[in-house]
Amino acid sequence: MVWLGHSAIRITGEKTIYIDPFRIAPGIAADIILITHGHYDHLDTGDIDKVRRPHTVIVAPVGARQKISDPVRTVRPGDQIVIDTITIKAVPAYNINKNFHPREHQNVGYIINTNNLTYYHAGDSDHIPEMKTFHADVAFLPVSGIFTMDAAEAALAAKDIRPQVAVPIHWGTVCGSRSDAEKFKQLAECEVQILNKGK
Repeated sequence: MVWLGHSAIRITGEKTIYIDPFRIAPGIAADIILITHGHYDHLDTGDIDKVRRPHTVIVAPVGARQKISDPVRTVRPGDQIVIDTITIKAVPAYNINKNFHPREHQNVGYIINTNNLTYYHAGDSDHIPEMKTFHADVAFLPVSGIFTMDAAEAALAAKDIRPQVAVPIHWGTVCGSRSDAEKFKQLAECEVQILNKGK
């Protein structure tokens, strides 16, 4: 797994999966691109085009799909899709105490089963009650606050999800800093890996 800055992640193995590519360099071709919602720092068509190929499957929630040229597979929270051997479940992602990501917009996070591991990418979310039902080996959690949960809230989310490893995201570009990632590492009860930005 590679953190590409902000909330962008690349997972390689059975397939090459990108989540929310943003300000990325042209790189390994994507088999699957997952978009959590339509905000510019999570859905940038220029960045999608850097790794999209004719075979690439793009998955996006209803509110974001019109910004992306077809074909796009549309999901709502609770939907599950299977692409070859990979299972992808869209789960809720929303704010509780702020209004940047209302629940009714049906933004999503993703739980991905691939490479004999389960990965959870929270998208832009607060620490929501549904996280008590999420389980993953690796959890990518926003820590910057302002638009999402902050480091302390992310530590509580990690306690609910119980991953083997948690990776702080949503810092270092639009908002948040390495100090938010470090605070999360101090507070979380699981192993935390603060990744250096890759390509």
